[in-house]
Amino acid sequence: MLNIGCHLSASKGFKNMGLTALSIGANTFQFFTRNPRGGRAKAIDEKDVQAFLEIAEKNKFAKLVAHAPYTVNPCSKDSKTREFARMIIEDDLKRMEFLPNNFYNFHPGSHVGQGLDSGIETIAGLLNDLMTPNQSTIVLLETMSGKGSEVGSRFEELKAIIDQVQLKDKIGVCMDTCHVNDAGYDIVHDLDGVLDEFDQIIGLDKLYAMHINDSVNPLAAHKDRHAKLGEGHIGLEAICEIINHPRLRHLPFILETPNELEGYEKEIQLLKKNYKD
Repeated sequence: MLNIGCHLSASKGFKNMGLTALSIGANTFQFFTRNPRGGRAKAIDEKDVQAFLEIAEKNKFAKLVAHAPYTVNPCSKDSKTREFARMIIEDDLKRMEFLPNNFYNFHPGSHVGQGLDSGIETIAGLLNDLMTPNQSTIVLLETMSGKGSEVGSRFEELKAIIDQVQLKDKIGVCMDTCHVNDAGYDIVHDLDGVLDEFDQIIGLDKLYAMHINDSVNPLAAHKDRHAKLGEGHIGLEAICEIINHPRLRHLPFILETPNELEGYEKEIQLLKKNYKD
């Protein structure tokens, strides 16, 4: 079965997201834990969560992906920005336990001139402070495109963070197809080579989810502009190879293409049509 979904708005609650996902043919989804620019999160409605969990169990949903706000930068040189990231991630990990055994994804951040090693050490240190042995959530580091001083555009950088994280069973990676393309990994012409490199450096057992996006920019552009499937430099053929790849096909695939709900539904149906059961 293809585990496919898209990014949905959490503003109307989890039950609504579950029903919306089903209405467009999805069996998973991604949501922001709060406003994507940060700020206070809505109180958890336990009845709403329970209603969603019943929908998910009945319809055999794949694991969900929660996304931290874009403003979270745990390796910023600004102490207030780092403290904001700490506050958000700590609160989010507590809230995720209402939806046990799912994923919490975040952008590793930008070291802003402090140096890569310093950024990596700061990110890992924060995770070591906040992650607990009893949490059911697996924290995912997202692959980045390499803009400016971003951390995480190379597999080696993600590996360096993981190596310093104490709770190895609670940490993994979410691979974004647009980001890895823009970072210089040729998933169009050498997908097997890219996966071999990931496996050698990090280990494919640490790859827990995929963001499925085409890219406005060509290989190694070091930018980050998502395109609709088949309308960018990656192309539909390569995307279909990814969702059917024997080393990837079991993962949850999350669309982050520039779409409204109707567009997501069309892309989900397109990928289902091209998925080989």
